[in-house]
Amino acid sequence: MDSIFLMKPESVCVTQADSKDGILRQLAELFAGAFSLDADQVLEHLEEREKLGSTGFGRGVAIPHARMPDLGRPVAALLKLERPVEFNAADGLPVDLVFGLLSPANSGATHLHALAAISRLVRDEGVHDALSDAPDAEALYGVLTNVTDRDVA
Repeated sequence: MDSIFLMKPESVCVTQADSKDGILRQLAELFAGAFSLDADQVLEHLEEREKLGSTGFGRGVAIPHARMPDLGRPVAALLKLERPVEFNAADGLPVDLVFGLLSPANSGATHLHALAAISRLVRDEGVHDALSDAPDAEALYGVLTNVTDRDVA
């Protein structure tokens, strides 16, 4: 996948949540399972960042992110929600695509580059539509793999 951040098939899932807190908890558990991290520690960092302001990006997308100690490189995860959930997004719309990003504590510009790469992905109409239409985690991962392979080539 994209060299800016690591994403695995295990870090992508279709699920349902009933609140912003529920989304962050599921995202933390997804990161924990895919990248052998502590879910409570991940959740703590994501919630800390969220207190600074909503990471609701707009157009039904949220990009919760945080910097954490003991990470070797940025890692990403994606939740596709079966039903949109209120997330205090900038445009007021509920979210149904949630990209998570964790970067090393001292990553500086690398974290910003990874956030920018995710932002570009979700602003692309074709990618956004393909992610919205994907029926399952395998299809979601396929969309992301094809897009990043195309962009890297």
